[in-house]
Amino acid sequence: MINVLGNAWALLLGMGLLMVGNGLQGTILGVRGEIEGFSTLQMSIIMSGYFVGFLGGSRMTPEMIRRVGHVRVFAALASLISAVMILYPAVANPFAWTVGRVIIGFCFSGVYVTAESWLNNSADNEHRGQALSLYMIVQMMGIVAAQALLLVGDPAGYLTFVIASVLVSVSFAPILLSITPTPAFDSTKPMSLRRLFNISPLGCVGMFLLGGVFSAQFGMGAVFAAQAGLTLAQISIFVAAFYVGAMVLQYPLGWLSDRMDRRRLILIVAFIGGVGAIAGLMFGMQYSVLLSVAFLIGGMSNPLYSLLLAHTNDYLELDDMAAASGGMVFINGMGAIAGPLITGWLMGPAVFGPLGFFLFLAVLLFLIAVYAAYRTTQRAAIAVEDTGAYAAVSPIMTPVGMEVAQEVAIEAELEAQDSENSP
Repeated sequence: MINVLGNAWALLLGMGLLMVGNGLQGTILGVRGEIEGFSTLQMSIIMSGYFVGFLGGSRMTPEMIRRVGHVRVFAALASLISAVMILYPAVANPFAWTVGRVIIGFCFSGVYVTAESWLNNSADNEHRGQALSLYMIVQMMGIVAAQALLLVGDPAGYLTFVIASVLVSVSFAPILLSITPTPAFDSTKPMSLRRLFNISPLGCVGMFLLGGVFSAQFGMGAVFAAQAGLTLAQISIFVAAFYVGAMVLQYPLGWLSDRMDRRRLILIVAFIGGVGAIAGLMFGMQYSVLLSVAFLIGGMSNPLYSLLLAHTNDYLELDDMAAASGGMVFINGMGAIAGPLITGWLMGPAVFGPLGFFLFLAVLLFLIAVYAAYRTTQRAAIAVEDTGAYAAVSPIMTPVGMEVAQEVAIEAELEAQDSENSP
């Protein structure tokens, strides 16, 4: 771990600052949109824009890196992020905000692709898993820390947006001053979606539905909280609770996944998350319940991403794991684009109001559970001792980060095979 920090501390510090800026701008927009009088439908379109841009950026950035290099791509995209964050309060218009969210989603995706390829290059095979774990922890801690900054300034003013912009700008320094350009960028050609679905129907369906769950949390959580009449302090704690739950429960669920049928664990985790969402639907106007529900939903839904990936890997040859990662990210991204749009419609005053947020989460999580139960009847479970290693991954990872996670899983599987074959 010390070795990883020594090689990648600047990258991790810079990414931490970037994540604080990203987490802050996502929450403050939900609050500011309520102040500006934007409708729920308008806010859902604005929030969906981020995931449109993110999906586009994850597919286009590799070619940009090949053409001009990591440093130029990182500096250009991060500069655009900083500029857009300043423009949000200056141009408080739904159309302008939607365009801004698309740009920021594209740029953050590109920044993540660049950072994840740097991270992969800075860690040797022995420490790649530790580097990936630290990267994920930094991401989650950055988003949680961002919620505290929500209280620094008046959301109706400029200060909070300026802070987010400054954090992104400052993040350039440790990365660009300490990291040398990496070797030529290579990425694996993704597996076709048809083949991926034939290999793992549950992995594909689950990833699509989970994309909607995650984007609703990340994009519409603050919108729900603002519409529910929570104070600024309550909103910050509520949004943070989703990510605290994810950090706390990711590794215990990973431990379980290596010791039982992963389809059954996916079923159980999704069902528990759905029950939590139903509790939010029934008692969502009680703040203490809201915090418990957010912790539970975040703690169940975010690890589901890793569980679905691990389940899919169980049916892949080692040589195909990296190729499958791009398809899984694409499927998740398509679900993420739809998530805020459907959530916004359900949260409309003519439909279910703010509690439509929890209704949407409950429906998707229960659908994952039901489909997992159905899949258990379609083919026999793989013996626990024959399943691959669980690799913790984040829903905001790009295909590059997913490939790194897949490499970690492959290395763990090869080590397990060697230990079994050794006398």
